[in-house]
Amino acid sequence: MFITISIFVLLLLALNCLNAQKRSKDDVELTPILGVAFSNYYGEDRLENQNLSSTQFGVDLDFFFNDRWSLRSGLLFQTMGSKVTRNYTEKLHYVTFPVNANWHFGSTRRWNLNFGPNFSFLTAAEGNGVDLKDEANGFQFGLAYGIGYKIEINEKFSLLIDYQGITGLTEVPKDNYYTIKNTYGSFNFGGVFKL
Repeated sequence: MFITISIFVLLLLALNCLNAQKRSKDDVELTPILGVAFSNYYGEDRLENQNLSSTQFGVDLDFFFNDRWSLRSGLLFQTMGSKVTRNYTEKLHYVTFPVNANWHFGSTRRWNLNFGPNFSFLTAAEGNGVDLKDEANGFQFGLAYGIGYKIEINEKFSLLIDYQGITGLTEVPKDNYYTIKNTYGSFNFGGVFKL
């Protein structure tokens, strides 16, 4: 994990000399993304779960208010859950709609920092292949946050490298016998298209 983060930071620093485009009011960016994600449960003191790894894919849309602020939304397909024991894994598949404020900073606005609510809808849930959808809440409200960096290729296209996290604020199970919520993080790569 440390090596992956180090390579990510070095790549960002090495590419710092490239120029990124500034956006203005009413500009829109479409960004298909693909990422490596890690999730787990939190809430119960006695949880000794391990992270569940998965892939994330989807599309982000940025609607610009000016060169510093945009509204980031989109449609993401995410797998959350946890390795509950050595031999038992729960996977919860969601379609997620973020609604985040996105602040573009730096002298050329290469960096962005986003935060806000997200709304996840359960499409499937399983524990070692057994259907658990009826036992899980069909909706998850969460707090999303992230940071990213754009590498300009030309005026209409850039590459995006970012990290996105989610802290679930609603319970995973429908019953109230115990408190379990999702936590989620992903390292993503995407192509940014100015529309």
